[in-house]
Amino acid sequence: MPRDIYSGLLAFVTVAREGNFTRAAARLGVSQSALSHSIRTLETNLAIRLLTRTTRNVSPTEAGERLYQNISTQMAEIDTQVQALSEFRDKPSGTIRITATDYAIKTILWPKLLKFLPKYPDIKVELVSDYAMSDIAADRYDAGVRFGESLAQDMIAVRVGPDMRFALVATKGYFAKNPPPKTPHDLIHHRCVNLRLATHGGLYAWEFQKKGGREFTVRVDGQLVVNGIYEVLDGALAGFGLAYVPEPMVEPHLAKGRLVRILEDWCPLWTGYHLYYPSRRQPSQAMKLLIEELRYQP
Repeated sequence: MPRDIYSGLLAFVTVAREGNFTRAAARLGVSQSALSHSIRTLETNLAIRLLTRTTRNVSPTEAGERLYQNISTQMAEIDTQVQALSEFRDKPSGTIRITATDYAIKTILWPKLLKFLPKYPDIKVELVSDYAMSDIAADRYDAGVRFGESLAQDMIAVRVGPDMRFALVATKGYFAKNPPPKTPHDLIHHRCVNLRLATHGGLYAWEFQKKGGREFTVRVDGQLVVNGIYEVLDGALAGFGLAYVPEPMVEPHLAKGRLVRILEDWCPLWTGYHLYYPSRRQPSQAMKLLIEELRYQP
C-alpha cells in the first residue's frame, strides 16, 4: 500500500461528506489544488474513479459511495484515538467538535465555555449550529447536544440542562383579529411561523400532550418558514402568527406584554438537553474535562 494512502483516504472522505472541494479544503486546512492532487493520487493508486465532478458540486461514484460507507466511521475513530493521546501531555489539549442547535449553543454551551476555555488554553472547541440529527461519528463530531427524547440507544448521554417546556405565543394584535385556538387541533386554522429542519428538509411538527393524555403532533401552516428558532420568535413578534418556542425565550416578552401565551396546559415538560457521544468511543482527556464542566447540577 502506498505510504500516502491515509492522507488520500482522509481527503476523499472529507470531500464526499462536504460535497464540495472548497468546503473540504477549508475543513482540512489545505489548498484546493493540494486536495485535488490527493484525490487524483488516490484514484490512480486504486485504479478506480471515486468521485464525479461537475461545475457546481462533487459526488461519489458507486465505488466511491461503497468506500465512503465502509471507511468514514473508521476514519473518524482513528482521529478520535489520535486526539485521545493528548491526555499523556502535561497540559490537556486537542479539538472538540460539537453539533447543537443555536438555542442550545447560546443558553447551555456558551455560558459554560466562557469559564472553561480560559482554564485550558490548549483545548479548542468548535461549535456547529445544526438542526439535523447528524451522524456524529460519520460527520467527525466528538459529541452532540439534543433533548433527551431524541437520543439513540447506542449513545452515552450526560444531562447538561434542566427540563423544559415550549410556549405557544403570538402578539395581542394577532389575537385581536384571530380568536385564540381552544385546542392544538384548532391551529390548522391559524397562521403560524414554521421551522424548517435540515433532516430531510421537513417542517417541525408541533408536539403537544394534555396532562395524562397521549402525545400528538399538529402540522401547521403560515406565510413564514425559517431555519432557526430565534427567527421563529422574530416572526411572531413581527405579527406573522403563532410561534412554538422554548419557554425561557419568551418570558421577557410576556412580562412586557409584547406576546400572549395560550394553551399552556397542552405544552408538555420535556427532558432537558443532553450531551451525547458514541458508547464505543473513549473520550479524550479534553473531552472528559468539558463533560464535567457542562454536567447539569440541579
